[in-house]
Amino acid sequence: MAQDDEARAARDELGKGFVPGRVGVVCLGLIGGSFARALHAAGREVYAWDRSDATLELAMVDVVDGRLTDELVRSCELIILAGYPRVSVDWLRRRQTLVAPGAVVIDTVGVKRAVCDACLPMAARHDWHFVGCHPMAGTQFSGYAHSRATLFRGAPMVMVPPAGMDDVERLDLLDRVERLLAPCGFGRFTVTTAERHDEVVAFTSQLAHVVSNAYVKSPSARLHAGFSAGSYRDLTRVARLNAPMWRELFLDDADNLSREIGTLIDNLRQYKDAIDARDGERLERLLVEGDRLKREIEGR
Repeated sequence: MAQDDEARAARDELGKGFVPGRVGVVCLGLIGGSFARALHAAGREVYAWDRSDATLELAMVDVVDGRLTDELVRSCELIILAGYPRVSVDWLRRRQTLVAPGAVVIDTVGVKRAVCDACLPMAARHDWHFVGCHPMAGTQFSGYAHSRATLFRGAPMVMVPPAGMDDVERLDLLDRVERLLAPCGFGRFTVTTAERHDEVVAFTSQLAHVVSNAYVKSPSARLHAGFSAGSYRDLTRVARLNAPMWRELFLDDADNLSREIGTLIDNLRQYKDAIDARDGERLERLLVEGDRLKREIEGR
């Protein structure tokens, strides 16, 4: 009966456009679940869609107001695509005609070219807005069970606005996204292009996951107990990962990530050659150079 009432209310609202502040979250993993929790805690009305009925039912106990049905899509002012790249794009493609005029759709995917290239043309064909987004926050754990309302507090958010807007329109849209996401507590918003985002994130995020995941494949990893401290912990933190998700992200940014891996291999070869040659002076120069670059980058 409650679902029937909900459906009737949604139908009544179809002619009125979106309900101000109402949010739809697509996929309730770590990121989607954390958005839902933060917005719900601020009193926002939150509806959600997830491939797992069990996850959705769990979220509906105390975080989500109901299922994000096709009828309710049109009533949302903000829709957050928080699934894997393909899932997010496919969900929006099937429902692009249902999004309310003037509504805002964002994604949270870790690559921007593949998602923006697919979603921006959809928005252009209709009277709603798409902004590519990437919250720079997370943990080595995945899934709704690990989501929390404070995950984004103080974290950076990267935004990729549509091309072809004048400066005033673009600023108004980005300001609106910031206001809609205010309960999440992001510490900084950075505006960039999809190409620049993918180039930088290949180094700052993807390469770190590759290195960490490869590092623990050493036979010595099984012997670390009693011999490891902060260095081992820091370098192995993201070795534990969601393999299906990262596979998609790596392949969607394959050109940039492959280049970064190649650069790292070339740098490691220099260290190996110096060590194999027992060339202490060359090895020290390499170490000093790395130390200098780190200090320069960090401004100290």
